[in-house]
Amino acid sequence: MRVLAIDPGLTRCGIAVVDGSASRRVSMVYVDVVRTHATDEIGARLIELERHIEAALDEHSPDVVAVERVFSQHNVRTVMGTAQASAVAIVSATRRSIPVALHTPSEVKAAVTGSGRADKAQVALMVTKLLKLSSAPKPADATDALALAICHLWRGEAQQRLDQAVRAQAAARTPTIVTPRAVAIR
Repeated sequence: MRVLAIDPGLTRCGIAVVDGSASRRVSMVYVDVVRTHATDEIGARLIELERHIEAALDEHSPDVVAVERVFSQHNVRTVMGTAQASAVAIVSATRRSIPVALHTPSEVKAAVTGSGRADKAQVALMVTKLLKLSSAPKPADATDALALAICHLWRGEAQQRLDQAVRAQAAARTPTIVTPRAVAIR
């Protein structure tokens, strides 16, 4: 399976492509960080992100796109920019009928390091080891995108199978019709 992962951000947006299999082996195909200038208009920044995301989708033909789920922060401006960048990635994938999965930062950390509270250094170390890289990709947005792709390969496939099983089970159920019975009151 090939996963294209987006670590969304307006100033720096990590894009990574990782191949993996059920054997938990993973290999890096591509990683990049798209940068936009904070002084540029928001529309121009989003178009720049879209251009890079669409080029990566065209070049790498992923089976799925994983996007880091926006989480609450105290800085509303940062959350808004992250949400806008996420939306660009989701729309770009959906336009091509590529499934999209969202993972929280703690899910990503737990999948890669075993702890949802791991710090950036621990995540970088594990990504470097898992992908057999000579050093951690820089900046951290590149490492985060790679970690997100690994997370989806290891957790997303299992979650998809569970979701399919639940849907199949629900579809197989036949509705039970209950008819009221007269009850004598004494």
